[in-house]
Amino acid sequence: MKKRFKLTDLDCANCAAKMEDAIKKIDGVKDATVSFMAQKMTVEADDARFDEIMQEIVAVCKKVEPDCIINL
Repeated sequence: MKKRFKLTDLDCANCAAKMEDAIKKIDGVKDATVSFMAQKMTVEADDARFDEIMQEIVAVCKKVEPDCIINL
């Protein structure tokens, strides 16, 4: 499953790159992109575990950029 999410308050391109790297390391994630310019995140992950994986993604992103909100 591939889904796109709008991001709010993503402050810098460096943080976006760190978030993207961290998301790609999560088990079950096939691919991920985080665009600072577009303030969007695209995630491709296992269909069966998608909600569980998204919870992990939100937690990882909060560690990198505490102010960033993923609009699920």
